Amino acid sequence: MGISPIADPSPLSLCAREPHVPAERLVAEMVPPPRFDSVRFDTYIPDPKQPSQTEAVRVLSSFAAGLGGAHASGSGKRRWFSKKPAAPTGPRGVYLDGGYGVGKTHLLASLWHATPAEPEYKAFGTFVELTNLVGALGFQQTVKTLGGHRLLCIDEFELDDPGDTVLVSSLLARLVESGVALAATSNTLPGKLGEGRFAAADFLREIQGLSAHFRPLRIDGEDYRHRGLPEAPAPFTDEQVTKAAYATEGASLDDFPHLLEHLARVHPSRYGALTDDLKAVCLTDVAAVPDQSTALRLVVLADRLYDREIPVLTSGLPFDKLFSEEMLNGGYKKKYFRAISRLTALARDAKGLVHE
Repeated sequence: MGISPIADPSPLSLCAREPHVPAERLVAEMVPPPRFDSVRFDTYIPDPKQPSQTEAVRVLSSFAAGLGGAHASGSGKRRWFSKKPAAPTGPRGVYLDGGYGVGKTHLLASLWHATPAEPEYKAFGTFVELTNLVGALGFQQTVKTLGGHRLLCIDEFELDDPGDTVLVSSLLARLVESGVALAATSNTLPGKLGEGRFAAADFLREIQGLSAHFRPLRIDGEDYRHRGLPEAPAPFTDEQVTKAAYATEGASLDDFPHLLEHLARVHPSRYGALTDDLKAVCLTDVAAVPDQSTALRLVVLADRLYDREIPVLTSGLPFDKLFSEEMLNGGYKKKYFRAISRLTALARDAKGLVHE
């Protein structure tokens, strides 16, 4: 029988990749990811049972329209953007709060697309990508780089440690002073950021300062990734995953425990580059993650795979068994549930790679 057809002598391997990402690429890639490149407000389909979804589209459309008036273009672009913005009064941003899969990232990307400014004057990235940018550029250079923007969109805004709290609080305060509008998504209201993860009470001033920048906008609903869709497929056998990896051009094949070890050696800011040019990720022997640090790295990889719409085919444990009950009930539970939701969607996408 053997393995047939063979697309390549051997699949790619994530564990063989150690990408080095220059700071310029980090800045240039602060745009909506491929999955959300073509989304717009009119492609968001509100659940008729959830009026908050329709209201969110209305509020965000109005917010976008107020960020600059006429579209800046041509030779007048820089003169228009060089004007010193008026001192902001009240919250300078919107904060999309809601559960998993209600379309918050779709709406955030739609806001980015709808804002009347050239792409180089708008930035879009996850909270992790923003903190990685500061690490790559330094605080002052990040302020200088983003300070001329009209809009900064921050997806998955969550504070995991006191250092991030102080860093982001200071950064956003400086950007708001420069006239940058903010928009963020999270599963945690801005006044509750950091709750359950560290001694948030010791950093209450910073957290309250962050909250003051945003107008909360609640979005209710159920996870659209499971709305009317079949259950996630059960994991396949090692043989099925291996055959699919060999038969799929641009697929990678790795043993899951070895991949987890490799992620510890690659900075999370490079996880996007780790997946460059991949058409599918095939993993054998998926097992429960052993500790929280490993779990959080896996969450970042899951986000990058989901952003890039890369199917994930696996053997071993199903994705809802990746994280222990202790993890799913702890301070990072929202991250873990998001990862399960996104990996489940990618597992559905990968089902067609297996040919019986």
